[in-house]
Amino acid sequence: MSDVLNPPMSNVLTPPTVPLKPLGKVLAVTSGKGGVGKTFVSANLAAALAKRGHRVLVLDADLGLANLDVVLNLYPKVTLHDVFTGKATLEEAIVRAPGGFSVLLAGSGMVEYSRLTPEVRDDFLRIMGGLIPHYDIVLLDTGAGISDVVLFAVSLASEVLVVATPEPTSLTDAYATIKVLVGQQKRQTIRMVINQTARLGDGRAITTQLQQVLDRFVVTEPGRPIRLIHLGDIPSDPSVRQAVMRRQLLMQSMPGCAAAMAISQLAGKLEDTIIKQNAA
Repeated sequence: MSDVLNPPMSNVLTPPTVPLKPLGKVLAVTSGKGGVGKTFVSANLAAALAKRGHRVLVLDADLGLANLDVVLNLYPKVTLHDVFTGKATLEEAIVRAPGGFSVLLAGSGMVEYSRLTPEVRDDFLRIMGGLIPHYDIVLLDTGAGISDVVLFAVSLASEVLVVATPEPTSLTDAYATIKVLVGQQKRQTIRMVINQTARLGDGRAITTQLQQVLDRFVVTEPGRPIRLIHLGDIPSDPSVRQAVMRRQLLMQSMPGCAAAMAISQLAGKLEDTIIKQNAA
């Protein structure tokens, strides 16, 4: 694992630095690479928070390759694209998802959203301004990687949750993503969830090693150290694949399985650290 977490000395290419103006009550769920379960985590975490009595909305911020609708088995007639183009209102685009939370779904294959244009930026800000007053927490299910659209979506959040797996490629890309978030957005605190762990304690060990690599290779301003917070692990569980293949929420279909219980614990930690702080 040490080889994975010792990246080349060459710098990661980062977009120009922009001032960070994060919005309260917004959590960006992101990842360095696709296929690590980011959307699965977003949807089931929302269901777990809704079960605790919170008003939750998940916004599919992967504007070009949206798949939250697939995970939730929804067939939206109105999407975020319709709101951006003025064909529908924000209220018309918000739908109720299984699990008791709200979702704002994006259209898939929209090439016009592959780049962050001034129009996309302004539309995104307008949408977020309309959503935030009505929910206890808004989860942004971003795309993977460090494109300008993904980084802009993350910049709108007051908190960031990076999802990774123990696989070497996932950890390398998670490191690259965190490095960019620290360099461009001056993030000091980033939460980590390690998905598909094989043994108890694997995620904490991985997070600790990532922290050591960041401390060694990423230069920060004096007095502004990077802090990775290990929010928790989601163990490898055959129930997850079953739920995904059936297009069902794990929290509803198999709430007693190991992975669902782990997600419930994650929700409890977020409730204490994000929702209650913003409510104070």
